[in-house]
Amino acid sequence: MKFFRRPPAQDASPHPKLFGQLFFAALIVGAAIIGAATGLILVYSTDLPQIEQLEQYRPSSITELFDSQGRVVGSFALQRRVIAAYEEYPQVLRDALISIEDKDFYRHWGINIWRIAGAAFRDLESGGKVQGASTLTMQLARNLFLSPDRSFHRKIQEVLLAVQMERRFTKQQIFTMYANQIYLGHGVYGFEAAVEFYFSKPARQLTLEEAALLACLPKSPSYYSPINHPDRALRRRNLVINAMLEDGKLTAAVAADARNKPIRLKLQRGPDSLAPYFVEELRRYLESKYGSDQVHEGGLRVYTSLDMDMQAAANQAVLDGLAAYERRHGWKGHLENVLAENAPLADYQHPDWEEGPRLNGYVHALVTSVSAGHAALKVGRLDAILDQLDAAWTQRKLAEIVKPGDIVYVKLLSLPASGPAHVSLEQDSGAQGALVAIDNSTGEIKAMVGGRDPDESKFNRATQALRQVGSSFKPYVYTAAVDRGATPDDTILDAPVTFQTASGPYTPHNYDEKFEGTITLRRALAQSRNIPALKLAESMGIKTVIDYAHRFGITSNLPAYLPVALGAAEVTLLEQTSAYSVFPNDGVRVMPRYITKVADYDGRVLEETYPEVKDVVSARTARVMTSMLREVVLHGTATAAASMHYPLAGKTGTTNNFTDAWFVGFSPTLTAGVWIGYDQKKSLGPKETGARGALPIWMDFMKTALAGKDPGDFQPTPEVPAAPIVQKVDTADVAPGSDETH
Repeated sequence: MKFFRRPPAQDASPHPKLFGQLFFAALIVGAAIIGAATGLILVYSTDLPQIEQLEQYRPSSITELFDSQGRVVGSFALQRRVIAAYEEYPQVLRDALISIEDKDFYRHWGINIWRIAGAAFRDLESGGKVQGASTLTMQLARNLFLSPDRSFHRKIQEVLLAVQMERRFTKQQIFTMYANQIYLGHGVYGFEAAVEFYFSKPARQLTLEEAALLACLPKSPSYYSPINHPDRALRRRNLVINAMLEDGKLTAAVAADARNKPIRLKLQRGPDSLAPYFVEELRRYLESKYGSDQVHEGGLRVYTSLDMDMQAAANQAVLDGLAAYERRHGWKGHLENVLAENAPLADYQHPDWEEGPRLNGYVHALVTSVSAGHAALKVGRLDAILDQLDAAWTQRKLAEIVKPGDIVYVKLLSLPASGPAHVSLEQDSGAQGALVAIDNSTGEIKAMVGGRDPDESKFNRATQALRQVGSSFKPYVYTAAVDRGATPDDTILDAPVTFQTASGPYTPHNYDEKFEGTITLRRALAQSRNIPALKLAESMGIKTVIDYAHRFGITSNLPAYLPVALGAAEVTLLEQTSAYSVFPNDGVRVMPRYITKVADYDGRVLEETYPEVKDVVSARTARVMTSMLREVVLHGTATAAASMHYPLAGKTGTTNNFTDAWFVGFSPTLTAGVWIGYDQKKSLGPKETGARGALPIWMDFMKTALAGKDPGDFQPTPEVPAAPIVQKVDTADVAPGSDETH
């Protein structure tokens, strides 16, 4: 029998080994990918910051300074940011931001896979790096923890952090952190601060078109700046509105109406610009006590003594007074010209223009064209017209004194809603002015002007400049006499006298080169006679007078020679003004102060100040001196102030060659001092006395500061028995010095 081998049966599916091998290979590749991915995640996550840090999230925030009425008067910050809660951001802003930046914000888990894949594909096609497609959470992670470089490494870390953040925080918390953290141009961080900067109002008052404008900024704050590039900002804003329409956040009619509206900004004028010298004094103090980091990043709340209304009045009074001085001394010219430096007119920018224009403000302007009757000017984005009438004080034709390209100093007389502004021609020859105002009862500094323009000079002439005080020193001489028994009706001889000094004879004179003979002390002070003041000082001893000045709070060095009685001593305006407050305070000196309270970010009080007082002279002496200084206003060198119909007193001061002009005076509630002069101690010009240069500034300020308030009244002068004054003039060790008279 023959056997045959049966052929093997064939498998139902071909090549089983091949499929098994492929499957095995796929498992290996998958495992390798997963391993590689895991490895990459481990590598990129080793140096990731701890997300738990956000539990105590508190970004760098502004230290704000408040005036006595709770109004913001200044701030310090590395990043200008105002922290706001989720509820404080209106729905229209949240809708605008999510529509343009992250449509799926409330649905995704930190990343949007499809957007990332699409962006990556486009980048691969273009040969670029992975970028774009970031969710709000990813943007927040980048802003908080990562560098701005666009690398694959950073992108992976951004994704990992975003996922962690989504697991730990709610969408509202993430949105709030994002809205407070993001940079929005011009030094502004966070949407609350941006709304204040661009529109001068809180975020809750945003309109649709304003919210859409802000929502376009995170993409590129500089490129879409509505200030520098309004055309780009407008196009991007309308793109945001269209995105909101696509998402069903708007109706077609509402969207069309919003797109047709122009960009309207109301830029916030920096609060520091109102009282820059005062704010700078505070900065130095706060940094020395709390450190720079705490001051600029810690979000302190500093409650100051300043009154913004008084400060505004002080600013205006000083600038108007300096303008009046400049006009009295004629046009000097010497204008800078842009064209002479080969700079195009269209590109010119002046530091003054960084602040918005202010009615009655003084700014520098660029002359763009000149005709027979007027000149066209540019003040930032504002056009202005200067007419011949508003330059008449120069006594020259306008075309003779200005030409295209000149930088001129002007006062903004009108700011119409449309059309050019109206200005007057002014002049800045370098004359400076300073003013300090102090509340008598508390010592609080209510206003401080340290110079004409802080952009040109940070030097504070109210606190740092030591200047000869002229006859405003004489009240210390008379105080010493009254405190030792003299009365205002005692008499003294105003006649020629020569003092023998170690350096030779010293023969002083009066301002008018005349002598009045026997006069009362009251008249001698009111008329600022020099000879009586010197005789009184010599009879008591100049060291006695200096001791009284120090008791009043004068800390500057006062050399012990007789001309100091006439003001041949250098004192700061703040010292002199604070010292004068002793008179209306019944002989008590209240130390001047800038701050009432400082609190930290969480509201804990770090320091709180109270009036610090010191007895200087008796109430009787202070009241007698107040009555004598009142006579200066009623019948003396400051009679111009008698027209104000307030109880006022004070003293003028003028130094040799008219280099310094002073007036320091007070009401029952407020003491203010004014100084004008040049930094170089050159002459202000003939007849530029304290009564002419400083007193009008003081009057303008006090009219506003006291308006609508109860001025009170000075305490009645006590009846005191007369006491003789020794008029003997012995040889003294004195030296020649100031012989000013007013």
